[in-house]
Amino acid sequence: MAIITLTTDLGLKDHYVGVVKGSILRQCPEAQIIDISHLIPPYDIMEAAFTLKNAFMDFPEGSIHIIGVNPEIEVDSDHLMVLYKGHYFIGADNGVFSLILDEEADEIYELNISPTEEDLTFPTKDVFAKAACHIAKGGTPAMIGKELDEFKQRMPFQAVSQDNVIKGMVIHIDHYGNIITNVEETLFKAFGGARDFTIEFRRGQYDIKQISQAYSDLPEGEKLAIFGSSKLLEIAINKGNAAQLLGRKKADTIRIVFHDR
Repeated sequence: MAIITLTTDLGLKDHYVGVVKGSILRQCPEAQIIDISHLIPPYDIMEAAFTLKNAFMDFPEGSIHIIGVNPEIEVDSDHLMVLYKGHYFIGADNGVFSLILDEEADEIYELNISPTEEDLTFPTKDVFAKAACHIAKGGTPAMIGKELDEFKQRMPFQAVSQDNVIKGMVIHIDHYGNIITNVEETLFKAFGGARDFTIEFRRGQYDIKQISQAYSDLPEGEKLAIFGSSKLLEIAINKGNAAQLLGRKKADTIRIVFHDR
């Protein structure tokens, strides 16, 4: 049974998600459809990439991942199927693939599935679903696409280190109000070593000076820093909303100051 996942900005209010699923099931009744998220902010490919990047490796190889965020064809943006670590990714060549993949893709194909003129506004259903069902039924990418050497690159924002400071930024606020930054655990450890540090906020009383191993390390309502499953620095409150308390939103700066002994 083929697994087809959906990551879209279609929301849950309208009929659009149901239409995509119906199209898949009409073409491939045995498909198992998994919703990763339909609440990606409209056109936000960075949010889509973050969400799918942190989810797809928990699916079995052979899974097919539809990325229905900013999917329309533009002058320099085609529809692609990308193979990576045994998974198929289908979406627009708008930079999202470069944000998901940590290494080079195994194969890249430009899809030759053309929607009808009246269906140009819904490629997630009329192109991506068709391509996914083609693979689910045993077809090959070469039958519906032309092999390419590369896709469009979009550089993610990287945390930077200088003097005794790491400067990062908020890249995601999750459902619990946890603040997820782009500060990777490897950078934090390599740059900081065994030095003391302060994660600074506008109000000094909210500064954090230690890394916790679990949310429950501190009492309920207490703020903490932790490296979560994504290996990125998170600022959280045990059973609370860190983003609300600390007044942080996406793209805000995070400063970590290391102290020489």
